[in-house]
Amino acid sequence: MDLTDPTRALTPTLDGPVLAVLAQAGKPLTVGQVAAQMPRGSEIGARKCLARLVEQGIVRAAEMGRNRVHELNREHLAAPVAVILAGLRLELWSRFRKTLIAWNPRPLYGCVFGSAARGDGDAGSDIDLLLVHAPLPGESGPRRGSGAGDAIAAPATESSAAPLTERELVRWRRQVDHLRGLAYGWTGNPLQVLEMSTFQWADHQRRQSALFREITRDAIELVGGSR
Repeated sequence: MDLTDPTRALTPTLDGPVLAVLAQAGKPLTVGQVAAQMPRGSEIGARKCLARLVEQGIVRAAEMGRNRVHELNREHLAAPVAVILAGLRLELWSRFRKTLIAWNPRPLYGCVFGSAARGDGDAGSDIDLLLVHAPLPGESGPRRGSGAGDAIAAPATESSAAPLTERELVRWRRQVDHLRGLAYGWTGNPLQVLEMSTFQWADHQRRQSALFREITRDAIELVGGSR
C-alpha cells in the first residue's frame, strides 16, 4: 500500500484523494484548495474529477462570492466510503496500537518512523517500527547520565523496568514475528522492526544519535511516550 496515498489501494484515479480531502476538510473548498492537499494529481485533474463527482451527487458545488466551492455530500450512500478513505492511515496506526497494547510483555515504547511516518514513501516502502523492551536477561546498562532528556523518550528510558525472563523473551520474539505477518496483511508492505532495550534506547537519547533525532522529529507514537 502506498502510505503517502492509501487511496491507490482502491482506485488509481483521482477520485480517491479528492474524496479523502473533502471528507477530512469538513468545509467547502475551492478546486485549488483541494488540489493543494492532494498527495498526487494536478489542479486540472482535480477540477475534472470534481465535475464528475458532482454529477454523481457525492460532491456538492456552490458559488461562494467569486469562487466555486465543493464539499462532500455526507447524505450520499457512498459518503461513508470517502470517510474511510480519508482515515486509512489513522486506521493503520490504530491497529498497531491495539495490537501492541495487548502484548505480554508489552513494549515500553513503540513508534512508527521513517517514510511511513513522514508520508513520503510509496507502495514498495517498508514500514519502520521501533520497539523498546525491558532489559534482556543478564543485560546491564551504563550509569544513567544527566544529559537533557526529551519527552518522547522519557517513558522508554526508565531503567527500573524488570529484565525480561527467558520465557518472556521467547514470547516477545513470537509477538514480533506475528506482528510482521499482521502488518503485511493490513497493507501489503514489509514491516521492519528495530528492537532495542531501554538501556540501548537511553544511550541513543544521551548521544542524541541520528536515529534519536529522526524519531523525535517524525515519530508516530503507538505506545509509551508523551501521548
